[in-house]
Amino acid sequence: MLALSECDWFDEVLVVNDEDETSLFAQEVAGIRPLKKSEVYLGKKGPEVDFSVRQRAALIANEADNNHLSHDYVEKVEPNDMLEYKNAGVQEGVFKRLRQGKYGIEARLDLHRRTVAQAREQVYQFAEDCVRNDIRVAIIVHGKGDRTPDPDSQAMIKSYINKWLRDLDNVMAFHSAQRHHGGLGAVYVLFKKSEKARLENWEKHQKR
Repeated sequence: MLALSECDWFDEVLVVNDEDETSLFAQEVAGIRPLKKSEVYLGKKGPEVDFSVRQRAALIANEADNNHLSHDYVEKVEPNDMLEYKNAGVQEGVFKRLRQGKYGIEARLDLHRRTVAQAREQVYQFAEDCVRNDIRVAIIVHGKGDRTPDPDSQAMIKSYINKWLRDLDNVMAFHSAQRHHGGLGAVYVLFKKSEKARLENWEKHQKR
């Protein structure tokens, strides 16, 4: 029997072990197919999250906390009463065009079938959104509230609209709408210019 040197024996053992490991690995992976690219993923993929919705919800919650509009006692108006209000800074010509419905309506809020609590939140949010988006003229449809059997509940939303719009700093004027826009069941609202719009207007006049 031929004797092996220590070095030769070590090399032979390595060769035998490599062959054994290769054989064992081949047995273990037998029958396994490679994954297609479409099947490959890293980690566990959960449902897509729309962060814009979360951000919007957080913004609404924050603004709701700042909502100062009252939901306590309100001075009642009648279903067929005309609503009108003009801030001291609004020119007569502007107010006249508003009540005549001659300004383009850029946004609309419909409060039909809303409770007072729901209307309060939506009116506040609507006003914030209008100013944020540089909307100057909008319409709020509140209904006349004349179909309610209980006389004490008639024109309830309309009565609150008459109060809330006066309490909003961004509202410059409002007036009951023309018949083709809802008549006494709706109101035109003139909003204050946003800081951005005022700056752009100032810069435009400076360039003239």
